[in-house]
Amino acid sequence: MSEAPAAPRTVSADAPRAAGIDLLLRPPRPRAGWRLLPARVGAMCAVELQKLRHDRTELYTRAVQPGLWLLIFGQTFTRIRAIPTGGIPYIDYMAPGIIAQSAMFIAIFYGIQIIWERDVGVLNKLLVTPTPRAALITGKAFAAGVKSVIQAVVVVIIAALLGVALTWNPLKLLAVAAIVILGSAFFSCLSMTIAGIVLSRDRLMGIGQAITMPLFFGSNALYPVSVMPGWLQAVSKVNPLSYEVDALRGLLIGVHAHVALDFGVLLVAAALGITAASSLLGRLAR
Repeated sequence: MSEAPAAPRTVSADAPRAAGIDLLLRPPRPRAGWRLLPARVGAMCAVELQKLRHDRTELYTRAVQPGLWLLIFGQTFTRIRAIPTGGIPYIDYMAPGIIAQSAMFIAIFYGIQIIWERDVGVLNKLLVTPTPRAALITGKAFAAGVKSVIQAVVVVIIAALLGVALTWNPLKLLAVAAIVILGSAFFSCLSMTIAGIVLSRDRLMGIGQAITMPLFFGSNALYPVSVMPGWLQAVSKVNPLSYEVDALRGLLIGVHAHVALDFGVLLVAAALGITAASSLLGRLAR
């Protein structure tokens, strides 16, 4: 007698899942360890930069002032030859200083935005997330740096159209972007630190307007340190803008500069700024 045939295997009515389809059905594994902080910083930076998609007016309007500095002040003083520049045209000497100036002017009022976020309740929501405060500040600081790089590109184009002899070496241009980002990160953190102290947009606006011109004229953006009076030379040596201008001048027009020292000073200044702003962030939310 023959054996009964074996029962067929039960087959699911669902179509077989393609390999990897589970990735669409399972949430991604949370980042941990050393990957957590860079991911949060990148997310905050991306959120800040998304605002440019809705309103690019700031970038256009802020290009007017540096253009006028180069077009009027630069070309006029090139003809006068009143400022010693080591044999290079004054407008060439001045262009890196105007790039640093325009980047600083974007970053120095960044604290107004964080006070506005406090007023509308966004800051409190960010602070209750597991994101470290240092990551919040760092993301905002580097977003300010990226905005400043966009502004610097506009100024470089204007300077090139005016005949300024700038380098087009890709490696040097990348170093210029890094210098601009670090400088803007410091000044945006300075603004957010002041915001954590004064807690008011009006007060911050007044202080920002009061310190921008001393920072600018107390640097080597428009003239060499050697022509300054002694007390102003001392101010210039502790002014981070001087180190930013020195590095930009060395990279863009090839004059002698202490680029490694400038980079190190700006890196330390940005780190100290992030620390100070992070420590005062909770005070804003009270």
